[in-house]
Amino acid sequence: MQKVEGSFEIQMTPAEDEIDVGRMFMNKTYTGSLSGTAKGQMLSLRTEVTGSAAYVALEHFAGELEGKKGSFSLIHKGLMKQGKSGLEVSIVADSGKDELKGISGSLDIIIEDGKHFYVLEYQLPE
Repeated sequence: MQKVEGSFEIQMTPAEDEIDVGRMFMNKTYTGSLSGTAKGQMLSLRTEVTGSAAYVALEHFAGELEGKKGSFSLIHKGLMKQGKSGLEVSIVADSGKDELKGISGSLDIIIEDGKHFYVLEYQLPE
């Protein structure tokens, strides 16, 4: 597995729905060894218990990874239980295109002082 790190900016726009979940459109700009843009959607749900919630999201990235051009998709699954959180973000199998075809791996999201950072661990076929 290879590892790259960097930052990203995200803009979230609420979608209006008839169902009782939050739905947001995501627009991201990644910088660093992973550079490009991503678009996606997120669904979230809060419970009556403070600190308990869930979210799922899909995003599609297009740009460069360490100089290789292409695109791939990510799936997010986040759960919070009374303030304890867990987050999994994985590259969708067989979603890689162009020079990123066959990519696999996972992405960690770190938020510090209101800024977003990523650590992408990935593998590409030889």
